[in-house]
Amino acid sequence: MLLQQMSVSSQPGHMVRENSRTPSYAADLEAAVAENRNEIVLLLNRTLQAGRKNPILKPHVLQDELKSIAAEFKSPKLLESAFAQQLEWCQEAVVHDDCVALALRPSAGRSFHCRICVGSMRVDDLTISDYLACKEKLAKGKRDPSEAFWQLEIDLEPFNSRFPKMTRPSSIGEGVKFLNRHLSSRLFASNNADFHPIFDFLRTLSYNGQSLMLNERIGSAQEMGRALDAAENYLQRYDPETPIEQVAIKAQDMGFERGWGDTVGRVRDTMHMLADIMQACDPETLQAFLGRLPMGFKVVILSPHGFFGQQNVLGKPDTGGQVVYILDQVRALEREMLTRIRRQGLRDVVPQILVVTRLIPEAQGTSCDQRIEHISGTQNARILRVPFRDENGILQQWVSRFDVWPYLEQFAVDVGREMLAELGGHPDLIIGNYSDGNMVASLLCFHLNVTQCTIAHALEKTKYPDADVYWKKQDADYHFAAQFTADVIAMNHSDFIITSTFQEIAGTQDHVGQYEDHQSFTMPDLYRVVHGIDVFDPKFNIVSPGADSDIYFPYSDTKKRLTSLHPEIEELLFGKEEAPLAKGVLKDTDKPIIFSMARLDHVKNLTGLAEWFGKNERLRKLCNLVIVGGVVDPSQTTDREEKDQCQKMHDIIEKYSLQGNFRWLVAQKNPVRNGELYRYIADKKGAFVQPALYEAFGLTVVEAMSCGLPTFATICGGPAEIVVHNKSGFNIDPYHGAAAAETMADFFEESTKNPDRWLQISKGSLARVQEKYTWSLYADRLMTLSRIYSFWKYVSDLERRETKRYLQMFYILMMRPLIAKVKKQQEEELAKKQSAAENGNALGQKKVAEFF
Repeated sequence: MLLQQMSVSSQPGHMVRENSRTPSYAADLEAAVAENRNEIVLLLNRTLQAGRKNPILKPHVLQDELKSIAAEFKSPKLLESAFAQQLEWCQEAVVHDDCVALALRPSAGRSFHCRICVGSMRVDDLTISDYLACKEKLAKGKRDPSEAFWQLEIDLEPFNSRFPKMTRPSSIGEGVKFLNRHLSSRLFASNNADFHPIFDFLRTLSYNGQSLMLNERIGSAQEMGRALDAAENYLQRYDPETPIEQVAIKAQDMGFERGWGDTVGRVRDTMHMLADIMQACDPETLQAFLGRLPMGFKVVILSPHGFFGQQNVLGKPDTGGQVVYILDQVRALEREMLTRIRRQGLRDVVPQILVVTRLIPEAQGTSCDQRIEHISGTQNARILRVPFRDENGILQQWVSRFDVWPYLEQFAVDVGREMLAELGGHPDLIIGNYSDGNMVASLLCFHLNVTQCTIAHALEKTKYPDADVYWKKQDADYHFAAQFTADVIAMNHSDFIITSTFQEIAGTQDHVGQYEDHQSFTMPDLYRVVHGIDVFDPKFNIVSPGADSDIYFPYSDTKKRLTSLHPEIEELLFGKEEAPLAKGVLKDTDKPIIFSMARLDHVKNLTGLAEWFGKNERLRKLCNLVIVGGVVDPSQTTDREEKDQCQKMHDIIEKYSLQGNFRWLVAQKNPVRNGELYRYIADKKGAFVQPALYEAFGLTVVEAMSCGLPTFATICGGPAEIVVHNKSGFNIDPYHGAAAAETMADFFEESTKNPDRWLQISKGSLARVQEKYTWSLYADRLMTLSRIYSFWKYVSDLERRETKRYLQMFYILMMRPLIAKVKKQQEEELAKKQSAAENGNALGQKKVAEFF
């Protein structure tokens, strides 16, 4: 069965289902080409020419060239032609031989592929396999004939054919709504009602061995229905506010335990919901009932990489928004758990949240060498740190998130043992974070059969264009082969996935989403993914976080302002150049400040912002630029990418002579002061800029907007959803930096002439955050999701076994060899360093000997 469903060795073209079910798009495209053949021939020839330099072209290359040709031919109608409309769907063009292969995406989650032969102007449909084979040829230079028979293809679609899927793009990210409708019709259809799944599930709910919903006096679903009627009749004689303790003994005699509610009124309400479900279920009642169930008391959150702690960690390598996100998440979740526990009448139940991360003996002045750390602002949440181990013992120093793969399997074993001991039993929910945390979560949930939630934060495949096709070029530094494999395994193994935005799942009209980008891709000489994930899967849900309202509040809230910090902030912004803490001095301190704060890496694009500013004279006259991120001295970091970006920033400062209106500060690790820093810049009528090449969510965007700071944020990723253009901020394209700088200059010029313009955007920012992005909304939704997906896992687990076995085989046969390769590369790199050190010592000794 498993081997029959595997798409392991198929001739390209035989494994593509979309073209067997849909009409030929090639015919439509060929007709569109024929309408403007002369102009399109020129476009395609220029595309071939551009492809000689970079054979994988982004859509704006073709779209910009079409605009140029329309201008040359003085033919504005060309931009309204059928071909131009289809070109708007283009996500990528691959130039090979004398052909241009196009990946076209009419809507989110739906795509097709065509190839135009420029010589003949013939257009052919391509299967996914054929299209990926074109990309593989670019990486290899030629095609291996044996690939027709031995190319490994990963296809997870057959395993999901029996599972419900959404069909409308507008439903993507609302999986729980769809799932509730499906569960209602499948399990509780009035014509063929089957209440055993929910009866059996209620019987499993317990705490420390004690049942919470039903006891042995109720032996079947039918008996449960009769007992509900009797209990409701009995409880009617009591005032709704009567504490449950007064009727608990009688309720137990009827078969009901203490988890139905804290008062008679709430118990009756919960029982009434279940009775309605058994009579005529509707999705809303089902969700409300499952959301009340007493479960989810033990939650584990995994975040292995970086320096995870509460003090002095922000700004260290691989340590940024994810740490802030998780700590705020934990506080909000515990508050919600305590509220639900109290309302269900379980006063003796103590919720436990365990954040599991790596113990780093060389902790660099942080608490990361402590095994257990209480999380401030919580009653019982704590950080559990477990070291990375290998055959040589415990790894002492920090290791980059790209280099953790050889340690994770042993880490999962060690975490499993210590986690069970710390919690006193199995967790109810395991939440993975980022690729490494999600990989460990998958290993633990596979063995413990625990509900798994995945939070990607950022999928590296989206952040590094063409990193799949050219994975070999960067594998020594980034090990993308292992990481992309881990991502595919985790997202398919997970019971539910939460994202901060729609874009994270399915992008925008013009850009592919992070998860959508994993529907199909190829890593030549490894494997080809023809169906990696389906964005229409109901496991996807949008749950947006917020900012800590105690730290990030409006600049206009003068009673809460931390004015005692202003001397420190003024020294930060306007002080002298002090290596290695600051670079540059602001001469005119009255100018508004353009402010940005992020990690100093390629994707965060702080160097890009500095260059935009340097090139735009109008913006430089209007504003100062202050950047906070990373280190100012490249010798102060061991992170490869941070070192490269640090040097690049120095080069930009010199190239554009930024001294006088530019200041660069090392990473600031005090969140309280950072909150007041946002507000101080708002006092100066400045703005915040998030210039990332890709940002999954954009927590700093929410933080800045929560303080009332007008924000310019990237269109690539989540910030495009957070910021409503020209109302609560501005969307900027990081790939068109000159235009982004002009947008900023226009705003500051308008605000100089009309101060109400700045105030208008500031108020819009505050209103947007209060409407959509709060931690209380987040925690309520996540707790409800965990209950619904735990129920779904319970009723469908047998049907998921095939998928899990397939993923287990993929892990063992592909992931483990890739991990071994990473380890070998690390050992070779270490040997080189040791050899260089030994040669250096030998040379030194030789010179000493010659001297004497």
